[in-house]
Amino acid sequence: MITVSDLLELALSFQGASDSLPFGPDVLVVKVDGKIFLIVPLDAEPVQFNVKCEPERAIELRERYQCVMPGYHMNKRHWNTILVDGSIPDSVLCGWVRDSYDLVQAGRTRRTKTVEQS
Repeated sequence: MITVSDLLELALSFQGASDSLPFGPDVLVVKVDGKIFLIVPLDAEPVQFNVKCEPERAIELRERYQCVMPGYHMNKRHWNTILVDGSIPDSVLCGWVRDSYDLVQAGRTRRTKTVEQS
């Protein structure tokens, strides 16, 4: 099963990603260009993490998987909390982290284009 170390290694492998502990020593946050795409509580058992998701996809995943819930302490429309309980292959979980990064990057690209056109 995927570990906190695995999640961090994956997230930091993405271009421009950086980690910090802005909410205290127990919650790891990974951002790209100042925007969060992954949150990992370091003391959670089992391992869990929050990822950003398109609203329709977020609902679909919650309905399909028991270990996917609305994002804890996040905008429930855009964020899911995933409990790593072994019911979903690590490759799928990694894909969701990548999707979150891509979603945040796409938003950054749109914002940059809007500023450049102004």
